[in-house]
Amino acid sequence: MQSLCSGELSFLENCLRVSPKSYGTWYHRCWIMKIMPKPDWARELALCNRFLEIDERNFHCWDYRRFVTQSSSVPDPEELEFTTSLISKNFSNYSSWHYRSKLLPQIHPDQLRIGRVTEGALLNELELVQNAFFTDPNDQSAWFYHRWLLGRADHPLSIRCVMVSLDEGCVSVTFSQPVAVQDDLILFLNDKPIFVSWRTAGRKEKRSLFWVCDLPKECINDRCCQYKFQVLWKDGEAKKECILYPGTRETWCRDSATENEFFSLDLSEGKSNVLQQELKSCKELQELEPENKWCLLTIILLMRALDPLAYEKESLGCFETLKVVDPMRSGYYDDLRSKFQMENAILKMEYAESFIIDLSKKGLTRLCHLEHLGQVTHMNLSANRLRVLPSNLSMLRRLQMLEVDNNEVVRLEGLWNLPQLEELSLQCNQIENVSDLQPLASCPHLSVLHLQGNPLCEKADTRTQLEALLPHVNTIHLSLI
Repeated sequence: MQSLCSGELSFLENCLRVSPKSYGTWYHRCWIMKIMPKPDWARELALCNRFLEIDERNFHCWDYRRFVTQSSSVPDPEELEFTTSLISKNFSNYSSWHYRSKLLPQIHPDQLRIGRVTEGALLNELELVQNAFFTDPNDQSAWFYHRWLLGRADHPLSIRCVMVSLDEGCVSVTFSQPVAVQDDLILFLNDKPIFVSWRTAGRKEKRSLFWVCDLPKECINDRCCQYKFQVLWKDGEAKKECILYPGTRETWCRDSATENEFFSLDLSEGKSNVLQQELKSCKELQELEPENKWCLLTIILLMRALDPLAYEKESLGCFETLKVVDPMRSGYYDDLRSKFQMENAILKMEYAESFIIDLSKKGLTRLCHLEHLGQVTHMNLSANRLRVLPSNLSMLRRLQMLEVDNNEVVRLEGLWNLPQLEELSLQCNQIENVSDLQPLASCPHLSVLHLQGNPLCEKADTRTQLEALLPHVNTIHLSLI
């Protein structure tokens, strides 16, 4: 058997010399090594080295190398040293940078930040990668790796907010990631489980950030009592509780974006100093390479890592420059800028301890992080570039006033079942048919609707159709005059 496998390996090596990116050949080699009585793993590692010298981006060979190192228990530090040797020969070795990002969290794991590395290792890597992109500013490999180094930790799934409303007779739960709750989400009242049926706001989604249930009428029968509500996800994988005090009609408990640092890095003085120096160096490089998109994007990411609010204006200027030097990706830059602007607005709102958020005149092309806005009562989205109001807007259970004037909105999927919405302004958008407003029929307290400047206003029977669709709306404005 040993001799038969050895002969097969020699045959496969000849095949790989002819076709080094053959899926079948590499997979067959894995199978042979698994059944071989006495596999020579050192020989296989040397074979990988030879083929990677020929083509450093041969991902078939990289996959096989990982199989070999795992099967032969090659220490991760040795593999990290291997990537260092390849990178030192060629900073453009993207595969080595990528492999390095997989090894470092195993060798130097940060105990508090999942998937990240310790500060000492991070600072060493920042120095290494800076040497790389200053050597060849136009190569994307090192820039991508640098972006990974600046990335935030992966937050475990959590319950961001629990809200109880007696007026609506419901409990709503907002998660950090979309989930399918099935029977895994349990509601407790005063430490006793109660049977409820969970649904999404649109009632169609199988997975969602937001879930709501109706409270059984018999469970709250004495308004003079204090009630403790607790939700438990998967036997305690995530949980949160809130107290409904005597005489109150609603209560909630939520995570704070500022306290939990959802939008920022936890910077020590040493790390902050290194990033400040990197920012200074990148700005110097940008003066020499004014059209280098990687440098511009890295400047933005460094400024956000250091202080997103202090560098807000400068970051927006960099985005405008990016769209000029790299127009093919202008849509991506618009979406990324929108994401960062929403993060900044949420931080400002929380620092001000307000329930009003002004997102007008920011050129937004998408809405992000709506799970942090469950307590907002007034939102202004006017003068942006929004085409769709996303379905997760339904998480804004306390929203009373929504302004979306002067956008490009054509659909209103996100406006289903907003229980406290009283006034909605959609002036100067692209709504063509009354049927496009169907979601508003599910908003029971909507009383004022502004539709001036939309194509549907030019149709003769629009008001009649609207009154039939939305009989509960007292005032409907169709004319700009």
